[in-house]
Amino acid sequence: MRKTFVSRLKVFSVACCMLFLSACATTNALDERDPWEGFNRGVYSFNETMDDILFNPIGKVYNAITPDIVDTGVTNFFSNIGQISVVANDLMQFKFDQAVNDTVRFMINSTLGLAGFFDILSSDLPSSDEDFGQTLAHWGVGSGPFLIVPFFGPATVRDVAGFALDQTLLNPISYLDNDKTRAGLLSLNYIDFKSDILSTRDLLEEAALDKYEFVKNAYFEKRADQIGDSESAGFPEE
Repeated sequence: MRKTFVSRLKVFSVACCMLFLSACATTNALDERDPWEGFNRGVYSFNETMDDILFNPIGKVYNAITPDIVDTGVTNFFSNIGQISVVANDLMQFKFDQAVNDTVRFMINSTLGLAGFFDILSSDLPSSDEDFGQTLAHWGVGSGPFLIVPFFGPATVRDVAGFALDQTLLNPISYLDNDKTRAGLLSLNYIDFKSDILSTRDLLEEAALDKYEFVKNAYFEKRADQIGDSESAGFPEE
């Protein structure tokens, strides 16, 4: 238990440092949102290479051997777990009606929906998508520089800090004592996510001369819609 607490404390400290660096960052870049463009483009190329040689093949095999109902159920299961973080961020943003909506979704899907495997309220009671990055924005914290995160893709310093806190403090999987079980569930979540966005690469190849710029602009547009509580058809976060 002490080991788990220390690990969460380390992640929390890193998140705080990233927010501090964000506040101190200055830039002469053409795009003021992206002062670390050279570094980001390198990480973007690394992520593409890892997708080509590892994650896309794994995702294709996963899609080939997993029945659609199971694939959907796995996605629903992890989405339902994420509702805990969503409800917490609803409350921290004082969106109390939304918090009630998301709590009801979580309780019903966790019971009648068999631990969230079936999303039986998807049409009648759609989920919100609040996260701690949006909560920080609600509290007036600036986005900070754009950042491509290894293996995860586009973000900002604020959103990386928010993601770290969501995943360590508000994700029940992080509290599992069994390291193998925790690692297995997190790996399955990542593989399921990557397999669900395989078509993204083809879309990028057809839609953009500069894929990096396309992803960056789509990410900022999507986050602006989410923070402003607008409906977004933005690009998947990869």
